[in-house]
Amino acid sequence: MTDSRTESPRAFDRLLSYVQSELDFETGFYNDAYLDRRITARMRRTGADSYRAYQRQLADDPDERAALLDSLSINVTGFFRNPEAWDRIGAVLRTVTDGPGRTRCWSVPCADGREPYSLAMLALDDPEIDDRRLEILGTDISEAALAVAREGRYETSQTTDIAAELSPLDDYSAYVDRDGDEFRVTDRVREMVTFERHDLIRGEPKAGFDVVLCRNLLIYIDAEYKMPIFETIEGSLRERGYLIIGMTETLPHECRGAFEPVDKRHRVYRRR
Repeated sequence: MTDSRTESPRAFDRLLSYVQSELDFETGFYNDAYLDRRITARMRRTGADSYRAYQRQLADDPDERAALLDSLSINVTGFFRNPEAWDRIGAVLRTVTDGPGRTRCWSVPCADGREPYSLAMLALDDPEIDDRRLEILGTDISEAALAVAREGRYETSQTTDIAAELSPLDDYSAYVDRDGDEFRVTDRVREMVTFERHDLIRGEPKAGFDVVLCRNLLIYIDAEYKMPIFETIEGSLRERGYLIIGMTETLPHECRGAFEPVDKRHRVYRRR
C-alpha cells in the first residue's frame, strides 16, 4: 500500500521539490490532489510503497522520470470533446476567417493532437469557414504526447471509441483513414496543424492569435496561479480575439474586465 500525502506530507513535499528542481516541472501551479493522483498511479506501476522510495527510483531511472513527466501532463482529450461546444466554436471560426489576412488559432495544451485536428476538420467540413486562411498551432509540455500528435494515428480501445468521437462529422472518412480499429488523420488535415513543445506556465509568451482554446486545463490549477495563465493568454490574443475555455471552468473574477462574454454557457469570451 502506498503513502498518501495526508499520511506523509513532508515526504510528499520533498518529492514535489525534487520533481520541480530535477525534472523542471512547475509543481507549485497544480492542485496537490491532482499531482498525488498521477504520482501514486506511477508508484503503483513501479511497486514503490512510499514517496521516498519513489524519489529514489526517479533518481536512478531516466525512463521513469520521462514516464512521470508524461503522466503529469494534462493529456485527457478526444476529438470534438464536449460536442455541444463545437457549434459555437464553428461560429467563432466563421467570424474570424471572414476577412483579409491569415487567421491563427492556438490549442493549449493540445495533448495528443485531437483538439487541433478537430479544428482543422471542422474548418474543412464547414463551407462557411475559409480553411485556406486558417493556421492552427498545438502546444503541449509532453514530448510523448506531441509525438503521437505529429503522427496523427489513433486507436479505438476499451476506453476510447474514435468513431464515436468523430460522430459530429457527417462523414469522417473525408478526413480520417480507417483500418479496423486504427484511425489515421489524412495529410490534408495534418498539413493545417503545426505542433511544438511549449510550457504555458513557464515558457516564453506568444502573440498574434485570433482564437485560443485553453480547455480543461484550469480545473487542475490552483486558484492563485490561474491569473498568470489568463494574463499570458490575454497577451497572446489580438484585439477582439476569442478565448474558449472548458465547459466546467470559469474566468477568474480579477480578469473579467479583460474579456467580455460571447456565450457564457459554452465558455466563449472575447478580448476587450
